[in-house]
Amino acid sequence: MKLANSTIVITGGASGLGAAVARHVTTNGGNAVIADLNEAAGLELASQLGEQATFSSTDVTCPDSVNATLDLAQKQTQPFRGVVNCAGIIAAGKVVGKKGPHCLETFSKVIGVNLIGTFNVIRLAAERFVSNEPNEEGERGVIINTASIAAFEGQMGQVAYSASKAGVAGMTLPLARDLARDGVRVMTIAPGIFDTAMMAGMPDEVRASLAATVPFPSRLGDPEEFAKLATHIMENSMLNGEVIRLDGALRMSAR
Repeated sequence: MKLANSTIVITGGASGLGAAVARHVTTNGGNAVIADLNEAAGLELASQLGEQATFSSTDVTCPDSVNATLDLAQKQTQPFRGVVNCAGIIAAGKVVGKKGPHCLETFSKVIGVNLIGTFNVIRLAAERFVSNEPNEEGERGVIINTASIAAFEGQMGQVAYSASKAGVAGMTLPLARDLARDGVRVMTIAPGIFDTAMMAGMPDEVRASLAATVPFPSRLGDPEEFAKLATHIMENSMLNGEVIRLDGALRMSAR
């Protein structure tokens, strides 16, 4: 699938990895629908990117909210052909901590946004993609999800986050198999430690320490590198049903 003349919805698109994807989409001639709850940041990014970008306030856990965003995507001048799911939250907590057992509400919220929210967008977008006219290879749409290396090597205190991202990774292949006959591809990227807003708030010495754990290149990942991979996945039709680690060979320790 070519990004040029395509509309792509990016959840969590107002900042970090999602914002980098939105920039890549517009740079490559596509339309970006920035779907996020952060209205100020989303409108600012859309303004920067110009006529090829549109902001839509979106709660990925709410079907009505997602449907409104996808309806907006279908009204763009270029056909709606892709989704990149970057929306997510993180919460730390041990199974049994100083204040007692892990908060069930917190665990449920992380699963609700990261896993159920991702699937909510997938199912509603896929319903629209299967009605698209296929391209010369029979392709009707592309879905790219964001997991994390925490899905495979979750650290202490990451039980909720790791479970949510493991779910995203685990549903990749069955999703791809379900949608194969309709010409819709599904892929997942599992990034390592990236220089996003969450990392920006950490002290320099902590950032340097984390960067040093990456074998090569020994630095934090650049959101631009995530966006480059997402772009390649969209344009390489043989990539389907797989989780790609983007982590500089990092394998996280227990803590």
